[in-house]
This record gives sequence, C-alpha cells and structure tokens, in this order.
Amino acid sequence: MDCGVITSKTVLLLLSFAFWAAAAGLSYVGAYVINTYQSYDNFLQDKHALLPAVIIICAAVVMFVIGLIGCCATFRESRVGLGLFLAIILVIFIAEVSAFVLGFVYREKVKTDVQGTMRSVFEKYDGKNPESVVVDYLQEQLHCCGVKNYSDWTTTQWFNSTGNNSVPQSCCQQEAKNCTGHLDQPQELNTRGCAQELESGLQSVFSYAMLVILGFAIVKFFAMLSICVLTCKKEESGYQPLHTMAFA
Repeated sequence: MDCGVITSKTVLLLLSFAFWAAAAGLSYVGAYVINTYQSYDNFLQDKHALLPAVIIICAAVVMFVIGLIGCCATFRESRVGLGLFLAIILVIFIAEVSAFVLGFVYREKVKTDVQGTMRSVFEKYDGKNPESVVVDYLQEQLHCCGVKNYSDWTTTQWFNSTGNNSVPQSCCQQEAKNCTGHLDQPQELNTRGCAQELESGLQSVFSYAMLVILGFAIVKFFAMLSICVLTCKKEESGYQPLHTMAFA
C-alpha cells in the first residue's frame, strides 16, 4: 500500500477519534456558555447572544456522528463514504467559522449591553423581589458593589427608603465578619463595580470558546485535506497500464 495512503488513513482514523473527543469538549464549552448566560440573563437583553453556544452544541452532536462515519469510510476505503465524510466536515467547518464570527461580534456587544440593563435591575432592588436575589448573588459571586462602584447605591430608591446610609450586605468583603454595609466603613466593602467584573467574566468565556472553535476548525481543515489525498490515491490506483495486467 502506498505510503501516502497509509498516512492519510492513519490521520483520518486519528481524526475520527479526535472528533469524538472534540464533541465532548464542545458540549462542555457550549453548556458552560449557556449556564453562564442563564446566571446573568437579567442583565442581558439580547437573547441571540446564546446563538454561538447553540451552534457549538449542534456541532458537537454532528461531530460524534462524523466520527462513526469517518471510521467506517476509512476502514472500507469507500469513495461514497469518504465523499460524505468530506461534505459533512465542510458543513461543520462553515458552522464553526460562523460561530467564531458571531462570538467575536457578541463579545464586543457585551460591553454596551451590560451596563444599561444592569442599572435598571439595580433600580428595582428592594431586598425581597427576584431582582434583589439576582443582584445579591451577583455582588457576592463577583465580589463587587454597584454598577460602576459602590457609590451607585446612594442614588437608588432602596437606599433613600431605608435611610440608614448603608448598601446591601452582599457588598461586604468575605473576610469582613461584622460588616453591616454601612458607608462609614468603606474598607469592609467591595468597591469595584459589577459591570466591569461581569463584562470581564463574560468576555473571558467568549475568548475561551472562540479559541476552542478556532482550534477545531483547524482540525477540520486537515481532515478535509487527508480525505482529498486518500481519494486521489484511490483514483490513481484504479487505473493500471495494460502491460502490467498482461503479466499479472
């Protein structure tokens, strides 16, 4: 068997196994992105920002099937199977490029989306309603206070209605055991704004997802190249000179 054929088949088999591993990895990334957005969906108006994650999960499912097709087509050297393998990989490659572009677009859009919606949610804070639970969870998890900084609370209706010159206790630093949120003790409070922390966290998620997508897109490119090499070698081996047949 030609060295190029052996190499191409080896590459395709390895890539078929890699597709299964990639399917697991992409499923994790997609689920992680969706879970992150569900935690902070009160601060994000544009639900289409989940589109890249949905595309990633759909690609993961198809990639698992591709792994099965790739193994069967490579072992049998089926031209039809290899053609189907190539066509599906091309579709997945286009989907991943689309997800990469959408991820880049929405990564920049997060900056303008977060602050406006976050401020409206903070304005609804009363310590009891669902928005209050979300705000407290956000401030505790991200170790932040207010939209831009802790002084933002002084302009809210909740601050004016309580009249005790304090911010929610979710603004307190974890190591401050006796913190009451009183503004006379700012050293016990988290002073960084939540908008900056949330933007940073979401953009880190997008960056990680985009790197994963780019890496697997490169894998798809080499898979398509290997299929082309194997198919061309198979076509060449299908035609033999007449003198070789005469002495066969």
